[in-house]
Amino acid sequence: MVIRIDELSDVPIYQQIRNQIVMGISGGELKAGEQLPTVRALALEMGINTMTVSKAYQLLKTEGYIMTDRKNGARIRTEIKKRGEIPAADISELKRILSEARLSGVEKSRIIDLVEECYK
Repeated sequence: MVIRIDELSDVPIYQQIRNQIVMGISGGELKAGEQLPTVRALALEMGINTMTVSKAYQLLKTEGYIMTDRKNGARIRTEIKKRGEIPAADISELKRILSEARLSGVEKSRIIDLVEECYK
């Protein structure tokens, strides 16, 4: 999986890394037990500070998407807890996106189609 960073985005780089790894897991690009690059290797490859990658990995670990240990590094968890709910912060972000779409004249049917497409 290739992680691409948008330097012009308002989203912090560590969050972009986190988001792309979560999407990779959800989309099947990253499999359970798969080894992630070391913090140093990914930072070097992307030309960013190691602390940025470390922060992304720590966030992923806290959220239960990856596991880390000194011997094996970071791996995708084999069992990811299914909360069955969307966190309040994500609902707030979704409301913002939907509000902007509504103001831009996007039809509700188009939004539903996009949700169906993205959820696959």
